Amino acid sequence: MCNTCGCNITPGNRHLIYKPFAGTNAVMVLGNLLAENDRQAAHNRAHFDSHGVLAVNLMSAPGAGKTALLEATIDALKHEFSLAVIEGDLETENDAARIRAKGVPAVQITTGTACHLDAHMVHDALHHIRLDGLDIVFIENVGNLVCPASFDLGQHHNVTLLSVTEGDDKPAKYPVMFRAAGLVLLTKTDLLPVLDDFDPEKAEHCLRQLANPAPLFRLSAKTGAGLEGWLDWLRMQVAARRAHTPAAVVAHAHAAG
Repeated sequence: MCNTCGCNITPGNRHLIYKPFAGTNAVMVLGNLLAENDRQAAHNRAHFDSHGVLAVNLMSAPGAGKTALLEATIDALKHEFSLAVIEGDLETENDAARIRAKGVPAVQITTGTACHLDAHMVHDALHHIRLDGLDIVFIENVGNLVCPASFDLGQHHNVTLLSVTEGDDKPAKYPVMFRAAGLVLLTKTDLLPVLDDFDPEKAEHCLRQLANPAPLFRLSAKTGAGLEGWLDWLRMQVAARRAHTPAAVVAHAHAAG
């Protein structure tokens, strides 16, 4: 997380700054912003929990295939679960439009210069999503392998995508991001035959060197190869969320759906 470029200050938390962001005030202001973010994240998580909704935060470098993965996931699960998506990008509604074309509600967050989402922006987006009857809310974070990992959004799980078009040493180069992952997805594996400089075993070795035991699934959203492991993981997480949700909430959610 960068404490000098100003990326901690987002459209969602700017209102919390009461003192000039300069000089000796800088550390105190940033500390206050992070503390307020964590409080808002706890509120978001309680909101998801009260509705029996699983919240999944997708993180990756730009172009790793987050939106393509969501499109394939929607196609596979739209008759099984009720889904919604929060999209984060610096500008445009391009990705949200792709999700809406699949018949799933999507709220676009445009962050301007902020290279990550924060809990306040997600909270504002939730005002535009009806959680009753939903099973999963996916949060597609801004494409960036640094800052998103430092901001709790209120999600239940972090999923980090690593595309085979990137270096297989990315987990070693960006340890904060990959340590934060509860699941790692190796994406665009259909390109491996023509990308002989990417070694999936080395990528997994770098992940394990971080002492992260998270599952690593290899898949291609384009061909569907390996997708079932990801879908089964989601099914397992939804079942676990329901097991910790009062029966009355689950019954109300399904009646509403």
